[in-house]
Amino acid sequence: MKLAVITSGFPRTSETFVLNELLALDAHGLLGPVFATKPGDGSPLQPGAERLVHRVRVLPPGSAQQQARAVAGALANARVHGIHAYFAHTPAEVAREAAALLGIPYGFSVHARDARKIEPSELRSRGAGAACVVACNADVAREVGAAGATATLFPHGVDLRRFHPQPEPGADPFTLLAVGRLVPKKGFDVLVEAATRLEQPAVVRIVGDGPERAGLESQVRAAGLHGCVRLERPVTHDELPAAYASANAVVVPSVRDATGDRDGLPNVVLEAMASGRAVVGSRIAAIESAVHDGETGLVTEPGSSDALAAAIDTLRADAALRERLGAAGRRLVEREYDLGRCSTRLAAFLERAYA
Repeated sequence: MKLAVITSGFPRTSETFVLNELLALDAHGLLGPVFATKPGDGSPLQPGAERLVHRVRVLPPGSAQQQARAVAGALANARVHGIHAYFAHTPAEVAREAAALLGIPYGFSVHARDARKIEPSELRSRGAGAACVVACNADVAREVGAAGATATLFPHGVDLRRFHPQPEPGADPFTLLAVGRLVPKKGFDVLVEAATRLEQPAVVRIVGDGPERAGLESQVRAAGLHGCVRLERPVTHDELPAAYASANAVVVPSVRDATGDRDGLPNVVLEAMASGRAVVGSRIAAIESAVHDGETGLVTEPGSSDALAAAIDTLRADAALRERLGAAGRRLVEREYDLGRCSTRLAAFLERAYA
């Protein structure tokens, strides 16, 4: 069996889950032609992306119907058994239209914001006609269900060989790490505000890029934190393990932004836990599916800089707590989020769905 795949922009540094699952489908012999509805973000390639980029055909700009015709034309003589899309918005629509032209089934994976980029009625329609709908976390699975469709939950995994526990550095200075795109839903402005409320100063490394960079830089300057809060360039998975190793704790201060957008279960949560680091996360979306308050991390109310600062102060004051939370987090990802097992289960499910 071979599946054609349609993604959004590919490759993108922040969407390692797409890369990991495409590599897994390829390893299981299921991956056929790959199409992208737009170019990638131009960032340095994540490890493994070099094995796929030459196979990805970027579709010409146009409507979903125009892109679907291009896909159908490219697949006319290819022996593919279905078309699977990553994301519920444009890629799923292109997959549905192209599959109809070819007389083969389609399906799609839903991540987070993509489910909110289309009307619930359209999400229901796309789900109703699909061979399968895959949700990567319980929050987005509920959203698909609320629209009237059904999704099967397959969480994204984390590479436990790449991300593994290393000794915590000294706590002078106490170092916090945050990783993600600089967009409102990540709540990095809340983290900067929390840094002003800590009982003792800490080094805060925010690794990523995005449209909020200028605003965050201004906030840091206005708060007089330019010596403590560092906005650093994005890094690939070749460099990221060292960033976790150099941190005493990892902060994931996600919020619901003004448009209603929110995270699902960010990659950084699982990577930090796999690295044996204590995590402070927000009580929002699917973060609590991995960060269990007081067990595998600490959970705070989204948007509360006071609560976030208090949780950070708690971790700073208690090295034994950090060690306990980090060890428990590692055990959880070993049990539930191992990339190899997650990918194998997904591949088997897709093979059945498109048979």
